[in-house]
Order: sequence, then structure tokens, then C-alpha cells
Amino acid sequence: MTHPSDTRAYFFKIDTTIKKIRNALQKQFNEAGFDLTVDQWVVIDHLYRNPGISQNNLAEMTTKDAPTVTRIIDLLSQKGLTERRMADDDRRKFLVFLTEAGAAKHREVLPVVSAMRRKGWGELSEEDYQHFVRIMDSIYQNVSE
Repeated sequence: MTHPSDTRAYFFKIDTTIKKIRNALQKQFNEAGFDLTVDQWVVIDHLYRNPGISQNNLAEMTTKDAPTVTRIIDLLSQKGLTERRMADDDRRKFLVFLTEAGAAKHREVLPVVSAMRRKGWGELSEEDYQHFVRIMDSIYQNVSE
């Protein structure tokens, strides 16, 4: 017996939607002269909400591998947007923070990101959002097992 999902390429639909959003957002960043990639924004946003997080935890939160996060943090540090500080309890571990310039960059970019989120969501309702989250969480759990 064929399962309904066998013939529905929902992974492709999710992937193409994500790529479309990323490309549109990157275009907005470029047009605004932000000098940021979408991946760099994701790291900045997580650091804004979680100051002093370890690189490993940041990699987990952003679902990026550790070397990628290290590269992004290095680039953001070169731009003066992030800094690493040694952890008080473990001198082998570094914690990552936004600098004042990094926090200012977050405040500058957030309205563009918010506008893109609103545009993407369009006229969908709160109920639509709850269904969307439930479905995405279910798919995530199913493939995590």
C-alpha cells in the first residue's frame, strides 16, 4: 500500500521555499548595503538573544556545523560585530558576544527581516501559524527519531 507522502515531494517544497526566502532576504540585505549574508544574520540574531553563548551551543541553535559557525564568527569579528571571551569557569572555552557595533547592526537589520517575514506570511492567520508550527515540528521529530 502506498503512503500518501510517497508521491508528495514535501521536502522539495520546504527546500525551495527556504531558498526563495533566503535569496529574497539576501537581495534586500545587498540593496540596503548591510554587508551581511543571511547566515551571518542568523548568527547575529542568535547572539543578540543569547549573549555569551558557546560556539558549540550556537552551532546547535543555528543547525550549522561547528566549522561553519567558527568561520562566520571569524568574519563577524573582522567586521567588529562579535567578540570571543574566555569562559570564567573553563579557560579552554570561549563565549561569543555581540559588540556594540554588532548590537547596532542587529537593530539596523531587524526591520528588514521583519518586513520580509510579514511579506512571506501575507494574509495567513494565527491559526494557520499554529498549524504550520505543529506540522513542521512533527516532520522535524519524525526525521529526528
